[in-house]
Amino acid sequence: MERRVVITGLGAITPIGNNVGQTWNGIKEKKCGIDKITLVNTETFKTSLAAEIKDYNPLDYFEPKQAKRLDRSSQFAIIAAREAFKDSGITSENTNLERVGTFVSSGIAGLITIQEQCETYVTKGHNRVSPMFIPMSIANMPAGNITIDLGLKGESISIVTACASSTHAIGEAYKTIKYGAEDVILAGGAEASICGMGIAGFENMKALCTASDKNRASIPFDKGRCGFVMGEGAGILVLEELEHAKARNAKIYAELVGYSATSDAYHITSPDPNGEGAARAMKRAIEDAKILPEQIEYINAHGTSTSLNDVCETKAIKTALGEEVSKKVMVSSTKSNIGHLLGAAGAVEAIICTKAIQDELVPPTINYQVEDEECDLDIVPNAVRSHKLNYVMSNSLGFGGHNASIILKKFAS
Repeated sequence: MERRVVITGLGAITPIGNNVGQTWNGIKEKKCGIDKITLVNTETFKTSLAAEIKDYNPLDYFEPKQAKRLDRSSQFAIIAAREAFKDSGITSENTNLERVGTFVSSGIAGLITIQEQCETYVTKGHNRVSPMFIPMSIANMPAGNITIDLGLKGESISIVTACASSTHAIGEAYKTIKYGAEDVILAGGAEASICGMGIAGFENMKALCTASDKNRASIPFDKGRCGFVMGEGAGILVLEELEHAKARNAKIYAELVGYSATSDAYHITSPDPNGEGAARAMKRAIEDAKILPEQIEYINAHGTSTSLNDVCETKAIKTALGEEVSKKVMVSSTKSNIGHLLGAAGAVEAIICTKAIQDELVPPTINYQVEDEECDLDIVPNAVRSHKLNYVMSNSLGFGGHNASIILKKFAS
């Protein structure tokens, strides 16, 4: 028997807010979290802009010894998880923590730690490499550190599929609860890769925007787009089996009703030119939700502001929904606000979708100026729209040809 899965808790730390409330207010206020990079000396780089976490001091959240032993990505993961867990109202009194899982992903995880320790190895020798190097840098540690921090003893995994990672985590958590293996799962992702190595790697493959105007940097679907803007942060959602949530009188934000994942089998970094794999993910998610394409009212697009992605995703949406429906559906990319959080992007965008359903507001694509005839969707340019939303889709596409789509529904008992 398939069980229903609802969202009962949200947590986030993003470039426009250090919690969910601040982040959602930033979306409504059309705030841009992109600015000059402060974490790296960029004098020798072409790239000068990123979407960093603002006003952040790890000692506001952790004891000095703990902070020192956590990579920045794990710090963000724990902060978002604490908020989501508290928001959900789950305790050891009302929930068996042995049936609470943690599906939290990252695209690159401990890249900052890797760079720091490689520099130590080269300049000071192998004896000076930290014994915490490996446990701080491996990709499962955001999930592992959350379980330790909150005492969660269910299944704990970290799915790594580049920029689709946290959407995969949410989708696989949904299936795990749906078929009875867990009652509750904290699902999402964390990323902190704004460092010299991260910027150099993406810049040298010509993926990053090199604009100097922060309001013309992350401009999805705009003809002037020239690459993505790196972001950092974390997003965590508490997914819960409906009857379990009802039994403890939990507040319910929305219901997760559809998920699918596919592969392009095309190229290590470029999407399929026709968006075939992404279209199949969307189609299969719609089938999983047991709805018709025309019931999708809003899509939070992957929308990276790269020349290839935005055209391919436009084609994919048209293929998945059909030409007529795709003319009517509202599509926006909140990467225009927060940049590209890589492995954490999908989770933060799922939170934004959840708040959009709750408040009946459609997030805009901000800083849009120049129409691109190849991206001829209703991208909700520059202004929030009031609209009752029943079904919302969120897409994530990753290097390696990984595609994932989820569908959220306004909750009705």
